[in-house]
Amino acid sequence: MNLRPRLKMAADMVRSGSRFADIGTDHAYLPAWLILNGICNSGIASDLRESPLENAAQTLRVYNIEEKISLRLSDGLDCISGDECDDIVFAGMGGTLIKEILERTNWIKDKSKRLIIQPMSHSEDVRIYLCENGFEIIKESACVDDGRDYICFCTEYKGSDCKKSGLYYFTGVHPIPGNDASKRYYDRQIKWLNTRCSSLDNAGIHSEEYYYLKNILHEYEVTQNGKS
Repeated sequence: MNLRPRLKMAADMVRSGSRFADIGTDHAYLPAWLILNGICNSGIASDLRESPLENAAQTLRVYNIEEKISLRLSDGLDCISGDECDDIVFAGMGGTLIKEILERTNWIKDKSKRLIIQPMSHSEDVRIYLCENGFEIIKESACVDDGRDYICFCTEYKGSDCKKSGLYYFTGVHPIPGNDASKRYYDRQIKWLNTRCSSLDNAGIHSEEYYYLKNILHEYEVTQNGKS
């Protein structure tokens, strides 16, 4: 079984021997790959809707691994308990939604857990929540899948101050040297910051958001000057 690059990027961050939970699993390709390749012995594949879980069940039947993976109808982590999983994967959903799921799940604040997150949008929302709530992002990566760039990062709870600069929340450790997808992601984030800040300025909206973004862009300019 082969995984698409974006799912393989997430799978590579799952710890060997861990019990996983794949949130928003769709066809359960990532859980199946983890079991078939001996990375994990058991896990949970959850989704908000019945239809994706039916697709997931078909995948498990094809590979004869129904007993290894529990299918769960769940809104995020609402129907999953902390003693059922160690590594939790969020792939294929927006960053704002991921943040909302994390906000209402207190048991993730556990140093034994690992969160593996692949936001489709608004990655800054997730980073801000994580860093302001004691989580440290320990690894980031980026890849191209079917002509689209994706990023992924994994994080662990430290329980101490993990706050970062405004620029970090929008760009993480990107651009990663030698990774073209990472460079494009970084450039898009900087472009969005410039566009949003200019739009607010042109509309005469010198709000708290405007000055926040302006300070981030100033930080970006300082880093660029330091590289020149």
